[in-house]
Amino acid sequence: MKLLRLKVEQLRQFRKPVEIKGLEPGINLFTGPNESGKSTLVRAIRAAFFERHKSSSVEDLQPWGDSAAVPTVELDFEWEEQSWKLVKSFLKKKRCDLTVDGAPYSGDDAEEKLSSLLGYEFAAKGASKQQHWGIPGLLWVEQGAGQEIQAPVEHAGQHLKAALGGNLGEVTSSTGDELINQVTAERAKLLTTTGKATGNYAKAIADADTLQEQFDALQDRIQQYRQQVDRLGQLREEQSQAETERLWESYRQQAKEAEARLNEVASWQKEQDRDQQAFKDCQTSIQATLDLLAGFQSQQQDLERRQQEKEVAEQQQANLEERKPASEAALEEAKRAHEAARKALKLAQQHQQRADLVRELEGIEGELVNDKSKLERTKALHASLLENRQKQQSSQIDPQTIQRLKEVVAELDRLAIQQDAVATRLEFDLTDDHSVTLDGKSQAGKSEHLLIEPGEVAIKGIGTLRVLPGGEDVAEIARAKQSLTDEQESLLSRLQVASLAEAEERLKQLQTLEQAIQQDESLLKELAPEGLESLSDRLQLKQARKDALVPQIQALPEQDESSLSPSRAEAQLESAKEVLEEAEEAHQTLKSDLLLAEQAQNRARQEWDRLSNDLQVADRKQREKQAGEQLTELRTKERHLSDQIEKREAQINEANPEALEQDVRRLTQSADAAEKQEDERQRELIQIQARLESAGAEGMEEQSAELETVLDRAARRKRELERRANALDLLLASLTAHRLELTRQLQAPLQKHLNHYLRLLFPEASLNVDENLIPEVLVRQGHGGEERGQFNELSFGAREQMALISRLAYADLLQEANKPTLIILDDALVHSDAERLKAMKRVLYDAAQRHQILLFTCHPDNWRDLGVVARDVEGLRL
Repeated sequence: MKLLRLKVEQLRQFRKPVEIKGLEPGINLFTGPNESGKSTLVRAIRAAFFERHKSSSVEDLQPWGDSAAVPTVELDFEWEEQSWKLVKSFLKKKRCDLTVDGAPYSGDDAEEKLSSLLGYEFAAKGASKQQHWGIPGLLWVEQGAGQEIQAPVEHAGQHLKAALGGNLGEVTSSTGDELINQVTAERAKLLTTTGKATGNYAKAIADADTLQEQFDALQDRIQQYRQQVDRLGQLREEQSQAETERLWESYRQQAKEAEARLNEVASWQKEQDRDQQAFKDCQTSIQATLDLLAGFQSQQQDLERRQQEKEVAEQQQANLEERKPASEAALEEAKRAHEAARKALKLAQQHQQRADLVRELEGIEGELVNDKSKLERTKALHASLLENRQKQQSSQIDPQTIQRLKEVVAELDRLAIQQDAVATRLEFDLTDDHSVTLDGKSQAGKSEHLLIEPGEVAIKGIGTLRVLPGGEDVAEIARAKQSLTDEQESLLSRLQVASLAEAEERLKQLQTLEQAIQQDESLLKELAPEGLESLSDRLQLKQARKDALVPQIQALPEQDESSLSPSRAEAQLESAKEVLEEAEEAHQTLKSDLLLAEQAQNRARQEWDRLSNDLQVADRKQREKQAGEQLTELRTKERHLSDQIEKREAQINEANPEALEQDVRRLTQSADAAEKQEDERQRELIQIQARLESAGAEGMEEQSAELETVLDRAARRKRELERRANALDLLLASLTAHRLELTRQLQAPLQKHLNHYLRLLFPEASLNVDENLIPEVLVRQGHGGEERGQFNELSFGAREQMALISRLAYADLLQEANKPTLIILDDALVHSDAERLKAMKRVLYDAAQRHQILLFTCHPDNWRDLGVVARDVEGLRL
């Protein structure tokens, strides 16, 4: 199918007729910005085919605000060497006319012929929707819907089957469909699509399960009845035995005996606690006595240590006193060297100052010579500038007046030329013996005159000839010339010159003078930027500085060969300073060490004196003896308490108070448990008796027999329906498998076309389709090997690309079946990156070798390399 011409009128944006001719059999590219009408053209094509001409649900086709408009679409296309022409109008003038190679069709007949050709259907009521669009809905992509493929394929399914025929016809034959539908319907009465029971089968299962539950529950009750009879006999036997033994009374007596033994052990523990406290107090006293004896011993040892410290301090002080004279001599020597270095630096600085002043003096003398020369030049320039400015004031002339004078002179010259052209030319050629007069002036021989005003020629003896120049131009030229002459004289008077040349010469002299003034001003600014007075003041200041430098230089000492440089003198002073600081630091350290040694000696002597006095106290030996005797008594008491504590601890451990305490609790709890058990046994016995009396009146054995019969009938019904459901399920699976095998035979050519396009985008990739011929899995090679991606899990851009490839593959399949194809893409592939878009252009270009493609875009730069000339939609309006 090849679309040749499209014309729209009074449709949305296109109020005026817009016609597109000469559409190419391959790619046709339409570009334009948003709101330029691209989608309007796509909507016009879709409306021409999909919408009933009698529909009242297409108000969106009318131009905005024009309810009286008649949206009209005209289409010319070719199919199988036949020319088709469609004209369809909507709303106010509802009409549809179709011509096929001259054969006319109209109204519903025309629309049905178109739908049969392309494979779509019309809505029964209202506007056409996606489910009606069939094959064109698959190949014509609306803006923003490029990534959707499942719904278009499903909606085109029946039309695809009818169009492709062949094996697909076997798959979708009426007999096969009826059988599958019949089996599916019968199976649906018993099983859901997921295989769960439903209908009578589900009811049979539920009934059987309910009866089984009732039967099981009844059997449980019968079993419970029998168990309760046995339990009743057991409880009566246990009750009789418990009344005979009365264990709770025995347990309580044993608990009282254990509690009395526990109280006796508690009294032993109190005595043990008192002895342990006495033992701790004894140990504390022993430690205090030991500390006192150790103090006596430590005092003697401290006295000996202090004696040694005193001797060491005296020796250190003696050693430091020996070093003192040498340290003082080194300090004095460092001070003398530092003073000499300081004086040498001062002298070097004076020498340096003298050299700096001499250099400054020499520089000032050179600057004075330059400044004096500059001052003389500046004075000369200043005088010349004053003179030229005076000349400028006396030679002023207005350039605009001169320009006007030029214009007047030029206009006079032009008028003179015109006057010569229109004036009356009067020529005389008289013999020597004759003469005439012109305006009273005698004329003889040959002469020529131009008359612009009336004149009289008097001929002696004949009369007078009056010459009147003809035409209005002569008078006008004369008047204009006279006016300009007056203006020229006024301008010359204003300029005080006699001619234009003199005025121009004066202007030239003035311009030359102004240039000289500018040059002098520039030189003067360069020589004396701050003015002549400032330059003169600066010269005086430099002269004064020169006069001040001479006595300063004479007052400073002159440098000789032995003089040091300031840097050398500073280095020597720094070295002497470091030596002095080291000597001062060493001397100060020595003084500090002497002071510290003296203090250490005094402290050692004082400590030795104190300890010696302490050891000479009269009662010290008596106190040391008493402490020794007290220590012996305390150790005897400690051993006695330790033995007593050990014996009692063994007695307590043998009695095991913890076990006694547990026995009290255990026996008391056992008595309580025995009494509670007896009470619970009595209550259970009463309850079982009541339940057995109630159950005996229900006749459960008879109920069980009746219920078992009903359950057997329900189980047989369930098995019958189960066998039927399994048989139908198996039959449907076999039929579906056979149909699926035939479907796979159709997948092969579609897969071939898909892989053909896919190789242009992803080499070595494949796009698998499901049994409904819908793209399902994209298989491609990644960095880690083979990658599989579900279609719906791909990115938006990738889904759009795969969907377009699928549409093109369907188009190839339809073309092989000799069915018409037309591909329309409205702003497709807008989510593709540069590399993917480049590959998709190859795909489109390849498809365009077999199909006509209408591509609409608002990104013309993305499609420049598509190999076609773009059509500007905005230009169509013009």
